[in-house]
Amino acid sequence: MADTQGRITLWALEVFLAAAEDRSISAAARRLSASVSGVSQQLTALEAALGVELLDRSARPMTLTPAGDMFRKRAQAIVNEATQARAELAGDLAGLTNFRLGMVEDFDADVTPRLLAGMAEELKTCQFLLETGASHRLFDQLDSRALDVVVAADMGAVAEWMEVHPLLREPFVVAAPKGMVDAGGDVLAQLRALPLIQYSQRHHMGRQIAAHLAREDLRLAHRFELDSYHAIMAMVAGGAGWTILTPLGYLHAQRFRDRADVLPLPFAPLSRRISLNARAGVLRDMPARVAGRLRPLLQELVVAPAVARMPWLAGELRVL
Repeated sequence: MADTQGRITLWALEVFLAAAEDRSISAAARRLSASVSGVSQQLTALEAALGVELLDRSARPMTLTPAGDMFRKRAQAIVNEATQARAELAGDLAGLTNFRLGMVEDFDADVTPRLLAGMAEELKTCQFLLETGASHRLFDQLDSRALDVVVAADMGAVAEWMEVHPLLREPFVVAAPKGMVDAGGDVLAQLRALPLIQYSQRHHMGRQIAAHLAREDLRLAHRFELDSYHAIMAMVAGGAGWTILTPLGYLHAQRFRDRADVLPLPFAPLSRRISLNARAGVLRDMPARVAGRLRPLLQELVVAPAVARMPWLAGELRVL
C-alpha cells in the first residue's frame, strides 16, 4: 500500500479555510455538514503534513498562527482553482459549487437579496458567500482571488486580467438640512454658510469628491469626515451641515432622508459608474449573466424610486 503520510488533500484545505473564517471548529463543521471530530482530524492531519501549527485552538475565539495566516492565501488559491476546474469540466455553470460575490454596501438591503434569491433558483447545488464593503476593499479581494465577482464603483484603470460589465451611472448630489437651502436662490452661497460634512478620503469616493472640489477651486469649511452614509445623513438631518453624496447613498440612509433636501450640485457636475468585475474568462458567461440579472433590479429598486422622488434625476441616474 502506498504511503499517504504527509499528503495534503483538497478536503483538508477546505476544512482549514472554513475553520479560519469561522474561528471555530464546531462552526466550520456546521458549515461543511461534517462532524466536529472529522473536522478536527482533518486539521490535525494538515498541520502534521505541513509540519507547522496553523490554528491556535487555545484562543477564544480560535485564531490563526503566523504560519496559518501565511498559508491561508495559498490554500484559498488552490481551492479557487479547483472550484473553477469543476465548473469548466461540468460543461456549464450548473456544476458550480461555490460562488463568492462582493457587493458595495449601497445594494445590501434591496438589490443583493433579490439577486441571490434568483441565482439560488438557477444554481441548485451552489453555496453562496456574500461580502459587502467599500469598493477598494472588494477589488483587493478580487485581486487576491478571495472573491469571484465584485459589484463596485469604478476606480480608474482596469487591470488586464479583469472583465468589466457597466451597470449604473449616478451623479453626485447635495443633501442639506430640510428647508435650510432655497433651491431658487444662490445655492452655493447658502451652502458656504454651512459646514460641509465630508465623506472619508480614506475611501475612493471621498477622494473623488475632494479632487472635484479642488478642480472647482472650492475651499469649503468642514469639521467632520465620516465613512458611513447613516452617520453623515444623521448629522445632515440634525442640522449640523450639508454633504455631497450619491442618490444611492441618500436612499441607503432611509431613516433620515425625509429630514433632508436633495439638490443638484451647484457647480460642475460629477458622477460615478458602478460595474460588475470578474477575472476574465474564468467563470465563462457567469459575470455577464449576473450583470444581466442586476440591470432590471437596479431599474426597479434604485432608478425608478429615486426618479419618482427626485424627478430632476431623470437621465442622470440610469442603468447602463
